[in-house]
Amino acid sequence: MIVSASAKINLNLHITGQRADGYHLLESLVVFANVGDKLNFDFATKDNLTFAGPFAAALSGDNRPNLVAQARDALRDRASDQRCAPVSITLVKNLPIASGIGGGSADAAATLKGLNDLWQLGFSNDDLAHIGLSLGADVPMCICGMPLIAKGIGEMIDTVFGMPELPILLVNPGRAVSTPAIFKALITKNNAPLAQIPGLDGSLPQFIDWLKTTRNDLEGPAKALCPEIDFVLTFLKTSGAIFARMSGSGATCFGIFADMAAAEAARVMLTKTQPHWWVAG
Repeated sequence: MIVSASAKINLNLHITGQRADGYHLLESLVVFANVGDKLNFDFATKDNLTFAGPFAAALSGDNRPNLVAQARDALRDRASDQRCAPVSITLVKNLPIASGIGGGSADAAATLKGLNDLWQLGFSNDDLAHIGLSLGADVPMCICGMPLIAKGIGEMIDTVFGMPELPILLVNPGRAVSTPAIFKALITKNNAPLAQIPGLDGSLPQFIDWLKTTRNDLEGPAKALCPEIDFVLTFLKTSGAIFARMSGSGATCFGIFADMAAAEAARVMLTKTQPHWWVAG
């Protein structure tokens, strides 16, 4: 079984408060890209997790528990029966590490969904989202996998319909940034909530006009810690993007183009001029 783990893009990210337990409250419109990691699942005599792909080395040298293994174990614990046979999992890591596009959360979500099918457990997406929340606040939205508005710490989800097709290019300057460090550098944590999204009719210009009224409150702190982000955003705008912003806590940025041809032309140009950047669209 092969399951995709699509990159998560925060088109905006408003930080509206902080709970007593330290978790930040947010409001964000989230979409999912056509690029991402891949997970291969198969039955085995014992559990095994291996890594492949362009960013596998960063995971192989990390001694921390991987979210894929944590998701596997959490699902097995929830099932609490004998149906959960040992599995061999290969994570093909195509997305940069610590890059603001939910790679680890998407991998955990794909693991929950893939093993739910492989083990024939029959859990609903709501069940899987509840399990996923214990692994990370972004996992439930990756379980959903559709355009959505996330609120609370990310667990309150409303799907969004009528979104226009977004010709998006994702660009990362090759810098991993620490999400806790970005939040620590955020001075104002009680910011205005997300403006109500208008009735969407698939119009890209209408959507961009609304998107310009929104923010990513983490972009300023992230730029201070990783100045390359500003360079990437400038590059996207001069490459023809009609809108550009940082996703999540960075350092990946996205540019929205007028059409797919313009996005592809920018991708080719950026790949040639900035060969050390990660560019995908």
